[in-house]
Amino acid sequence: MELAGKRILVTGGAVRVGRAIALELAAAGAALLCHYHRSEDAARDLAATLDSRGQSVNLLREDLAAPGGAERLAAAAGPVDALVNSAAVFLPGRLGEVTEADWDLQLSLNLKSVFFLSQALGTAMRERGGAIVNIADVAGQRPWPRYLAYSASKAGVIALTQGLARALAPAVRVNAVAPGPVMLPADYDDAQRDEALRGTLLGREGSAGNVAHAVRFLLENDYVTGVVLPVDGGRALK
Repeated sequence: MELAGKRILVTGGAVRVGRAIALELAAAGAALLCHYHRSEDAARDLAATLDSRGQSVNLLREDLAAPGGAERLAAAAGPVDALVNSAAVFLPGRLGEVTEADWDLQLSLNLKSVFFLSQALGTAMRERGGAIVNIADVAGQRPWPRYLAYSASKAGVIALTQGLARALAPAVRVNAVAPGPVMLPADYDDAQRDEALRGTLLGREGSAGNVAHAVRFLLENDYVTGVVLPVDGGRALK
């Protein structure tokens, strides 16, 4: 897919990895639609940054964890050429500590919204072709005991990616990126950071840009579908 002029919706595009993806796709000439929920200041800052570069973005606000949120966002976005499901929440919770509210929030935002957005927008893409990229996580393949609900939600994203690739083929390609230790939580102490980085072959933290470049590759390469691409510094081999 040639990205220039293509209408691409990025969920959670105002902050962190989502912001890097939005900037990467805008730089490629995409007609960017950026979803956000609570990060209004960050979304406006993104718009100002793009405007200073001669690029533009359409900001769309919605709570994707709320009932009907995905359908409302799909309707507001209108027809798109590509969808990047990046919006997510990352909450700690060992066995015995996970509350029903935390479970529902992570499964609703991280997984349910991915399905219903992909169902609404992916089905419409069948008429002219398109692509979907989901942001999964290495925790979806090797779950983290400290983040059980989060890991379950990302395992669901991986299964959903593969199922959607089959359901929407051949007109719509569906892939995922599975980041490893990228933009580690700010509240990690030195021991937690060291533990995360020791789990990689490269022994260092990845960047949001590494994930954004992978997303762009999966959108542009028209002979790749059903793939879960690790961007994890070799963590999968440790």
